[in-house]
Amino acid sequence: MLPANRHRAFLLALIPAVVLRALAMAGYQPALWFWADSFSYLRAAADPVPGTFRPLGYSLFLAALAPGHSLALVTVVQHVLGVGLAVAVYVLLRRRGLPGRGATVVTMPLLYDEFLILLEHMIMADALFAVLVTAGVMALSRRAVTPLSAGVGGALLGLGAITRTIGVAVLVLAVVFALLRRTGWRTLAGLVLAGTLPLVAYATWMYGTSGTFGLTRADGLFLWARTMTFADCSVIRPEPRLARLCPTTPVAARPAPAFWMWGAASPPVGTPRDRNALAGRFARAAIMAQPFDYLAAGAGDLGRLLRWERTTARSASMTKTKTNPYWFPFEERPLRESTRAVAEAYEGGPAATRLTEPYAGWLRVYQRFGYLPFPLLVALLGGAVVLASVRRRPDALLPGLAAAALVLAPPFLTGFDVRYVVPAIPLTCMAAGLAAVGRTGAQDCRGASVGSST
Repeated sequence: MLPANRHRAFLLALIPAVVLRALAMAGYQPALWFWADSFSYLRAAADPVPGTFRPLGYSLFLAALAPGHSLALVTVVQHVLGVGLAVAVYVLLRRRGLPGRGATVVTMPLLYDEFLILLEHMIMADALFAVLVTAGVMALSRRAVTPLSAGVGGALLGLGAITRTIGVAVLVLAVVFALLRRTGWRTLAGLVLAGTLPLVAYATWMYGTSGTFGLTRADGLFLWARTMTFADCSVIRPEPRLARLCPTTPVAARPAPAFWMWGAASPPVGTPRDRNALAGRFARAAIMAQPFDYLAAGAGDLGRLLRWERTTARSASMTKTKTNPYWFPFEERPLRESTRAVAEAYEGGPAATRLTEPYAGWLRVYQRFGYLPFPLLVALLGGAVVLASVRRRPDALLPGLAAAALVLAPPFLTGFDVRYVVPAIPLTCMAAGLAAVGRTGAQDCRGASVGSST
C-alpha cells in the first residue's frame, strides 16, 4: 500500500487547515496587532537590548526575518510552523501505533483551532512559544530518551523559556521527570546543559546591560499585580516602605491584575531599578499573610476555563471602534502615531492591517465555532493524565503535565488570560494520543499498527 493511502485521512484534513491560514493571509494583510505588545517586540528586534517585562526570544526571531522587510513573511513562517507542528504530532502518534483516523482526530485541534490560527497571524510570541515547547517535550517523550534527544529537547525548552518565561516551569518539570525516570547521567546532563545554556547566556546579557541577572525585571511586578485583587494591608501589615503599595479600593470593586500591572495604578514606589524588588517583597508578604485568599484568587481565575465560549465577540462595552483583540477584527483600524513608525520601519511601508473581503468575513464566521472549548480541553487533559498514569506511560505523562503547568501556573503568577491557555492545546493533544495507544502498538511502532487502515 502506498504511503499516501495510509495517511489519506490526515492529508484530507490538512487541506482545509491550509485553506484557513490562506484566508488569514488574504483577508488580513500583512498581520494582526496586539495592543502595545506587538510593537514592543518590533522595537526590541530593531534594537535588541534585554528589557523589563519580557525576554527577547521572539524579538530575535523577528530580527532574523527583518531583512525580508515583510510582516507577511513573519506570519507565513508562523503559519508554516503551526502546520508543521500538527504534522510532527501526527507522525509521532502514527509511529507509536495509533491508527491513521485516530491520529488525525487527535491532531485536528492543532489544524483547525481558530485561536491557534489567530496567534499564528499575530505579531506575538505565543505561536513560536507553542512550537518550541511542544517540540521540546516531543523530543523528551521518546520511550528511550538518548543524550542527543535530551539535548535537543532541552535546547528547545530553553529557547522557549527566553521566548516566554513560563517556559522555565516546563524545563524544570522536564528535568524532574528525567530524574524520576532514571534516564542516566549522560542523558540528564545533556538535558540540563542544553536547557540552561540559553537561560544563562540571556541572563548574563541582561546582567551586562542592567545589572540584573535574570530573564526579566518584572517578576515581582507581575506577582504584585496578582495580589492586588485580594491584598488587605490590615492583615499584611507591611513595612513602612511598602505601605504605599496597599490598595485603597474595596476588594469587591477591584479590577483584574492586568489593570494594576499596566494601568495608572502601577507600583508608585521606588526608582525603576528597585521597583520590581519592592513589589515582589509586598507580594510575598501578602501571600504569606493571606494564603487562602491567594489560592482563592487563582482558583477563581481558573474557573473561567469552565466557560464554553472562549471569548465574547461583542459585549455591551465593545463598540465598532473597540473590538476584542482575540477575534479577527471586523474593520480596519489605523495605527497610533506612537507605534506606526516602528511597524512601518520593519515593513518598509504601510503596516496597518488591511481587510479584504470576502476572505476576512469567512474567517469571522468560522471563528464563532471553530475552536476547542476550554471545558473539553480540561476534560481531555485530565483524562490524558489519568490514563497515562494508570497505564504507566511516561511518554504521555510528560506532555500532559507540561500542558497542566501552562494552564495552572499563570493565574497564580500573573492572572488569567485566554492567550496563556492556547499553547497547552498541542501538548494536550499529544498527551491524549500517546495515552490512547495500546501496549501492543506502543511496543511495535513500525509494525502493522502503523500500516493499519485509515
